[in-house]
Amino acid sequence: MSSAQRIVLASRPDGHPTLDNFRLETFEPEAAGEGQVQLRTLYLSLDPYMRGRMSDAKSYAEPVAIGGVMQGETLCEVIGSRHPGFKAGDVVRAHTGWRTHAVMDGDAVTPVRTFGAPVTTALGVLGMPGFTAYSGMKLIGQPKPGETVVVAAASGPVGSLVGQLARLAGARAVGIAGGPGKCAYVRDELGFDACLDHRDANLGTALAAACPRGIDVYFENVGGRIWDLVFPLLNQYARVPVCGLIAQYSVADTSGPDRLPALMSAVLRRSILLRGFINYEFARDHYDAFQQELGPRVARGEIKYREDIVDGFANAPEAFLGMLSGKNFGKLIIRVA
Repeated sequence: MSSAQRIVLASRPDGHPTLDNFRLETFEPEAAGEGQVQLRTLYLSLDPYMRGRMSDAKSYAEPVAIGGVMQGETLCEVIGSRHPGFKAGDVVRAHTGWRTHAVMDGDAVTPVRTFGAPVTTALGVLGMPGFTAYSGMKLIGQPKPGETVVVAAASGPVGSLVGQLARLAGARAVGIAGGPGKCAYVRDELGFDACLDHRDANLGTALAAACPRGIDVYFENVGGRIWDLVFPLLNQYARVPVCGLIAQYSVADTSGPDRLPALMSAVLRRSILLRGFINYEFARDHYDAFQQELGPRVARGEIKYREDIVDGFANAPEAFLGMLSGKNFGKLIIRVA
């Protein structure tokens, strides 16, 4: 236990994060108290929202303090328990942050349910990213047969499920991804109707051609240039679940022309629903239904997913920076133990 490690925020990024913003430390975990469990991290989930936690700008959640452990969800093995609901050897989900060992209140950890799928799906397609796609589509996007759904970052853990849910609802699914390999995967493996390369200089023309009847649902993961190209194609009564804005997370200078009047005018004239959401808003009422509905389909291979697993806890910062620039292919997970 004396070899336990954690990764803390060493400094706040100025623009794009660098390795200098992180620091690897060793520590000795405390013993589990009454009602607590002692955990050994097996897998660490890396997700885009963590970039926002590195900043002290006002947001929906408190930032990580300088010197504080980077926040994140993990799969852990219980190695000691003083809680009646858990025993040594159990595998649980917990928000331990970026550390190899932790002590948590038993009420703050959750047994893993994957319906026979690999355990790592609890951090991806059957975990927070999957629920983000499910809740955003079911409760905001609500695609209908014959409609067109567009999603950027379509090869990632959220976007890949968004398109598959669109297809299950009878809608067309158009993805946007980075590079021919990812686009081929989205089309050929995930079953999207089309996938466009966001690096294409003529992306706007290609998007209009792929959506000849306009766009009814745009699941927003990226923002920036992609939003600028999607916006003119939104149909009357279009729905836009706003899940993330990864293209804007590291932009230091946000000055520029005021485009809000044009946006609000279009929202009014075309009766567009623009709804930001954080997945946990819906968890209490819908998380169980999400797992019951999708878990068996994932286990049977009816819903496809891809995981990008990197070995070694110390490699988390470099892998995280790569994810922010699109180097990962699928749900990014660090194999810790």
